[in-house]
Amino acid sequence: MQHILFALYAGPDQVMTVTSGLASVLGLLLIFWNKVVAAFFRVVRKIRGGDATPSDPAGKSINTP
Repeated sequence: MQHILFALYAGPDQVMTVTSGLASVLGLLLIFWNKVVAAFFRVVRKIRGGDATPSDPAGKSINTP
């Protein structure tokens, strides 16, 4: 058996460690998802310099009756 094939081995002991780390990062992202989205829209609003309320293409504010 060639020894180079041992370098390519990815068994459960390596794969489970990596997937556990990815699951932890995803879990933290989901816990704070509301804050992540709010920060994203705050940055977009600063860059675009838009108004505080979104509006439809006709120009009427969505939040007003």
